[in-house]
Amino acid sequence: MIRNQKSGLKTQNSVLCVLCSMFFILFLAGCGGYTNQSLYPDDVQSIYVEMFDNATFQRDLEYDLTDAIAKRIDAETPYRIVSDKSRADTVLSGKITGINNAALTLERSSGRALESQTEVSVQFSWKNLKTGQYLIQNSTAAATASYSDFQQQDFKYGTKIAANKLAERIVEQMQKEW
Repeated sequence: MIRNQKSGLKTQNSVLCVLCSMFFILFLAGCGGYTNQSLYPDDVQSIYVEMFDNATFQRDLEYDLTDAIAKRIDAETPYRIVSDKSRADTVLSGKITGINNAALTLERSSGRALESQTEVSVQFSWKNLKTGQYLIQNSTAAATASYSDFQQQDFKYGTKIAANKLAERIVEQMQKEW
């Protein structure tokens, strides 16, 4: 009887040891893809952000978008924005390729839009001026924003919000792949 209890304890300890080993191996395997390195390329120190071209009929949207991108880069990346292209390591340039607007909900009696949505799309490139190679070439991004006339918001407000979201997406694409 005592002999069976001792062998049962040995079996339980062996199972516990195997489970702990398996847990430790799975824990290490789960940490395999993570790194403490920066999300952004290390060989870049400064960026010159060119004024984006505007291929749409919406005036001044290129100013809002370029300003939003520069602020987003300054806030979220280790890069320094420079105003002189000859002193920059890289240059970010692009073009607003489209703006779409659609009604999301309509008022039944008048057919007037209660809520609308605007979408802004761009094509952009990020070039390393030292090597001449593109870090990102002819990539596209788009962002949407909704607005409502009943909340004293207009189309201009919607495009500004979409431009800010678009700046966030562009800066996200500047990160290295995992």
